Amino acid sequence: MFRKTVGLASAAVLALGLGAAAASSAQAKPTAQSGTTATTAACALRLGSVTANGAFTSRMINAAAPITVGGVRGTAGVFPANGVQHISTVVGRPLGGGEESRSGLTVMSGALYSSSFVVDSESQIDPHYPHNNLRIGGGWANYRFIEQSIHRPADAGSPARTTLYGQQTNGVMNRWVADGTSWRSTGGVGGLSTVKSMTLINRTDTSETFIANTRAGTLLTVTWPTKYNAVTTGKTVRSSTWQGFEQLIATKCGTNGTLLLGIDRDTKSGYLYAVGHANGASTVIKSLGKVPLTFSDPQYFRIAPQSDPLNG
Repeated sequence: MFRKTVGLASAAVLALGLGAAAASSAQAKPTAQSGTTATTAACALRLGSVTANGAFTSRMINAAAPITVGGVRGTAGVFPANGVQHISTVVGRPLGGGEESRSGLTVMSGALYSSSFVVDSESQIDPHYPHNNLRIGGGWANYRFIEQSIHRPADAGSPARTTLYGQQTNGVMNRWVADGTSWRSTGGVGGLSTVKSMTLINRTDTSETFIANTRAGTLLTVTWPTKYNAVTTGKTVRSSTWQGFEQLIATKCGTNGTLLLGIDRDTKSGYLYAVGHANGASTVIKSLGKVPLTFSDPQYFRIAPQSDPLNG
C-alpha cells in the first residue's frame, strides 16, 4: 500500500523554474547536428508494446545505417483487451533455456498494478510460473504517465532504490520510493503542464534525469535529486521543433550517451536520435532517421535488462 493515497497525496509541489524558450510552430522533425562523436553502430533499443487485444510484443530497433528492426515476438493473453492505460519500463530477466521473466508497473481501470509473467523459448506464457496483475492502489485515473526506475549502484556499499514517478493531467509529477512492501512519497514537482512526454536518461546515487519535450517544441532535461523534497533543475536542450512527438523512449548508448526514440502518434511513425551526454544547449544530437516500423499499438515502452545503467 502507499503511505499516502495515490491521486490524493499531499505531496509538496515544487515549482520547476524553466526560462521561456523561443518555440517554433513548425511540424518538421528535428534534424541532424554536426560534430557528434557518438558511436551508434552497437546501440539498440528493445521496444515493447501492448496491443489492443492485450498481447505483449518485443522487438529490437538497431541504430545501424540504415536503421533496422528485428522480428517481433508476441505473447498473447498478458493483459485484458484494451485494458492497459499506462505502462512503465519493463525489466526482462533471462531464466535459462530461452525463458525470461518480465515485470513492470501498469495502470488499468484507473488503478496501479504490479504486473509480472514468464515466457518460454517460444515467447508464450509459461504456466509453470505465476502470471500476476496485482493491484497496488487506486486513484490513477488522472495520471498520464508512469515510470519505474530501479537503481543498482556499482558500489555495493551504496543503497539500491526503486522509484515510481507519475505525472498527473495537470502536469504535476509525483514521486514515491519503495519502502519494504509499501511506497513512500518523496514530494512532487509542478511547472510541467506543457510537457508532452518524458523519459529517463540518467540515474546516479543522488539524482535522476529525464529528457522531455513540450507542446511548444522545446526539448529539455529535468534533474530531480533523490533527497526528500529536493528542488528540481531544468535545462533547455533545444528551443524548437520537438513538438511532434507524443512519446519519447530512451536507452543507454555508449559510455555516456543515449539512444532516443521519438514516436509521432499522428503519423504512426518513429524517429531515432543519438544524444550525447546531457549538457543543456551544448548537448550533441544526431538524427539517425525514420524507423521502418508502423507505430499503431496503444502502448509502447522499453524492455530493460536487469542491470540497466543510464548515464546520458
